[in-house]
Amino acid sequence: MSVTFECDSQEILRVLVGSEGSNLGVLAALTKTTIKQNGTRITIDGEEARCTFALRMLRELHAVLALGDATIEAREIEDAVELLREHPEITLRELLGRHLATNFRRKSVRPLRLAQLRYVQAIEQHDLVFAIGPAGTGKTYLAVTMAFQALEQKRIDRIILTRPAVEAGEQLGFLPGDLYEKIQPYLRPLYDAAHDMIGVEKTGEHLRRGLIEIAPLAYMRGRTLNNCFIILDEAQNTTSQQMKMFLTRLGVHSRAVITGDITQIDLPREKLSGLVECREILHGIPGIAFQYFSERDVVRHRLVRQIVKAYDEYQKRERS
Repeated sequence: MSVTFECDSQEILRVLVGSEGSNLGVLAALTKTTIKQNGTRITIDGEEARCTFALRMLRELHAVLALGDATIEAREIEDAVELLREHPEITLRELLGRHLATNFRRKSVRPLRLAQLRYVQAIEQHDLVFAIGPAGTGKTYLAVTMAFQALEQKRIDRIILTRPAVEAGEQLGFLPGDLYEKIQPYLRPLYDAAHDMIGVEKTGEHLRRGLIEIAPLAYMRGRTLNNCFIILDEAQNTTSQQMKMFLTRLGVHSRAVITGDITQIDLPREKLSGLVECREILHGIPGIAFQYFSERDVVRHRLVRQIVKAYDEYQKRERS
């Protein structure tokens, strides 16, 4: 079978084809078809089902580029093919066309997985959102993106980023420096997310002006947090008491996102994770949403996805 796709824009065609036809080569390999370009026409040859899918991919990618996106990389094509095979009912325009922000490196921040899109929608529609899943699925980064978007649009007065420092345990006393210096390594990932979004200089300026606060969870006790976007990261390492303390800090016109990976709990064995417990306690309450991620949603290096999957399978075997 042979089908053709005609591109009506030279600019879109250039990005769609890629450098020396690299993008078409990736798509051809993934769909097991032969794809050739002749002027503005792209021809696809192969089995009918494969050609039909490859043609749909070209149309979907064209629709995304028509929204004004400047680039499509090979990794995004790979992700898009995987996504449409798993969820043929959705469109790439619905997913990749959802531009959230432009980060400090001038790259578009947007959902790359269906679970990420649902996560973003949950944050928009609920005051309290729990994001549970493995590392590398964008839980914290997308929450930080949404927080800065809300701050930029003046829907909130400040952003609060917090996480427990439980990883240090009793060893904090053996680390050099004062308390501030001791806890900084455990807050570093939150600084990194802010730096990636708005840059080091602007992050420092926001911190000085009080527009951003990055602090350990213990500093939240006794406060009422109004007009804030609050992100609690690594929440699997909160105790039951800490989680209740945090949840009851939420003030008027505020929203909170709580992220964590319940397979990486660093608490002593006798202590129940507050994140694990609250899944049972808060499930079904209006205004609260739970979004779950799996290894298939990992958007870091492809090896990370395989590593997470391998560990999950190993732990299942050990439990059985």
